Amino acid sequence: MTEEVLFEQHGQVAVITLNRPAKLNAVTAEMSDALVELAARCNETDDVRAVVLTGSGRAFSAGSDIAELDKYETPWAFRNRADYCDALKVLRKPIVAAINGYALGGGLETSLICDIRLASSTAVFAAAEVKLGWIGGGGMSALLSHSIGPGNASLMLMTGDPIDAERALSWGLVSEVLAPDDLLPRALELAATIAARAPIAVETAKANVAAALNMPLEQAVAYERDVQTICFATNDAAEGRAAFAEKREPKFTRA
Repeated sequence: MTEEVLFEQHGQVAVITLNRPAKLNAVTAEMSDALVELAARCNETDDVRAVVLTGSGRAFSAGSDIAELDKYETPWAFRNRADYCDALKVLRKPIVAAINGYALGGGLETSLICDIRLASSTAVFAAAEVKLGWIGGGGMSALLSHSIGPGNASLMLMTGDPIDAERALSWGLVSEVLAPDDLLPRALELAATIAARAPIAVETAKANVAAALNMPLEQAVAYERDVQTICFATNDAAEGRAAFAEKREPKFTRA
C-alpha cells in the first residue's frame, strides 16, 4: 500500500482517495498496485456495499504519470502492466465517482469506469492523450461513446480539448454538478442510499447494466429476466416482500 492512495470506511461505504495532489493525482505504478489491492478488498468484504472514488486537492486524477512511462522497457511491457482502470473494472460493488477537479486522460477513463459520476462545478474533463501522440487504452473510446454518443466522443478524442462541468452534465457524462463543498457529502449520501438496498440486487443491477450495453436488445431482456429470477429467489427478496406487507424497513443480509 501507499500513502498516495487512501482508504476509509463510513458504515457500509468505502472511500478511496487518490492522494498525490502536488501531481494532480497522476497515477504511479505503486498507486495502481494499491488500487488493485483495494478493489480486491472491497469485493471480498461483505460489509462494503458501495464505493466512493475521489481525489485530493484540485484534481480527481490527471491519469498516468507521464514521467513514469519511459520506465517500461518495451511497448509490450507497457501493454501488460497492472493497470488501474482494469483494477476498478473488476469491482462488483457500485462505484460513485466524486470528481472534484481535473479528470484528464486516464483520470477521465477512471471516472468512466465508475457507475455514477458526480462533479464539482470546478471539474474539467479531457481525453488529452492525442495531444501527446497516443490515445487512451483503458476503454476510453468505447466508454466515452456509450456515455456521450460517438459525435461528442469524437470531439473530445480527436481534439484533446477540455470541457467544463456544465457541458459534461448536458452531454450526460455526469449525473449531477454540485458546489465544491457539497460534492463529497452528496457522494457519500448517494453511496449510503445504494448500500442500504439489497446487496445482491444492487450488484446484479450493476452487472445487468453492463450486459445491456454489450448485448443485442432481445438477449439483454432475456438476461435481465434470468437474473431477476435469481434475485427473486434470495432471502433478501423474501425480506423485502415481508417488510412491504408489514409496513417496515427491510433488513437485508446478502442472502
